[in-house]
Amino acid sequence: MVPTLAFIPARGGSKGIPGKNILPFVGKPLIAHSIKHAMDAKGVTHTVVSTDDEAIAEVARSCGARVVERPAELAGDTASTESAITHALATLREQSGLTFERIVLLQATSPLRRAGEVDAALELYSRDMADSLVSVCASHDFLWTREGGPHRGKALNYDPLRRPRRQDMAPQFRENGSIYIFSGKGYEKHQCRLFGRVAIYEMPQLCSMQIDTPEDWVMLEAIAAAGQSPRNEQSSTPAAPAAKPREATPLAAVKLVVFDFDGVMSDNRVLVMQDGTEGALCNRSDGLGIGMLKSAGMPMLVLSKEQNPVVGARCRKLGLECHQGIDDKLTRLREILAQRGLAMRDVAYVGNDINDLACMREVGMPIAVADAYPQVLAVAKMVTTRAGGHGAVREVCDAILAAHA
Repeated sequence: MVPTLAFIPARGGSKGIPGKNILPFVGKPLIAHSIKHAMDAKGVTHTVVSTDDEAIAEVARSCGARVVERPAELAGDTASTESAITHALATLREQSGLTFERIVLLQATSPLRRAGEVDAALELYSRDMADSLVSVCASHDFLWTREGGPHRGKALNYDPLRRPRRQDMAPQFRENGSIYIFSGKGYEKHQCRLFGRVAIYEMPQLCSMQIDTPEDWVMLEAIAAAGQSPRNEQSSTPAAPAAKPREATPLAAVKLVVFDFDGVMSDNRVLVMQDGTEGALCNRSDGLGIGMLKSAGMPMLVLSKEQNPVVGARCRKLGLECHQGIDDKLTRLREILAQRGLAMRDVAYVGNDINDLACMREVGMPIAVADAYPQVLAVAKMVTTRAGGHGAVREVCDAILAAHA
């Protein structure tokens, strides 16, 4: 197999959308989507994330990517992507003796690639015997530039006196920033991602959109969540393989639901009174959902590290079995399952923070609340649309009730 590196750059210092690489995009950290695109590609042998940020590094590792730690001088606003590529290639060669015939550059800000897109681009690159490849989308736009003053313009690609119909204009192609492919030897010579014979890989307009602003984020997430990304749209480039159907969420197989408390049944804030007692803010809708799930015969319990009596008080009110003050949640969960004759695959675990990770990695149905820690979002099979303490528990209860109906 051709040694092929998928390289994903991810700085921690984004200013337009702070922390964007690990913010949840349709339930998963943004960078997790590009890592999956790389790791699903049959033509990719190694997937590497280059970052200066430990939180990004943790998410990348949890998604199965190798991490190259980028020095601060290569992570500033003026540092080029090429400088990060050069550093990563040198690091991989020095640490592991790895060299690559092909390099695929994927940017985390392009999460709407179609299934099989990376392999389709690699196939075109090889078949065309190109030195490098750039992904593009067709443009029939009427382009203008400023000339003769700040409010005066000149048409660049048509004659305003003989305005053509849009569909009669020869297409131009806009670089969309999603996929670049180039040879390892060519990169060593040119220190640039595009050189020599450049192939263009055409992608549909919607798949070509990037996240640069908060407005972009809202629009792209709405497209992805609605399933409107044109994954099977035809283009002049060979079509990517159709996406495989997602596995059905195993909610119907759940026989026990386990909730963390802080950040799941509460909003993770603590009310501290003058006498030192503490309180928590919970959601009445969550309580109603638990009541309905309990009436349907579904066993539930709370497994919490928190020792405060407020946890027990809330559980007693809801009629929930409560295990609190538990530092090693996984060991306690195993003990509970052994007593009940259940297996890990029978459990749905709802968590929000890193002390939930050990359990979530073992159970059949790990569920994260919308505002969970990035590592938790990365391992979840279901992510609620609501935050902890704001209806997330009700959402889980409704979903399980529907699956068992």
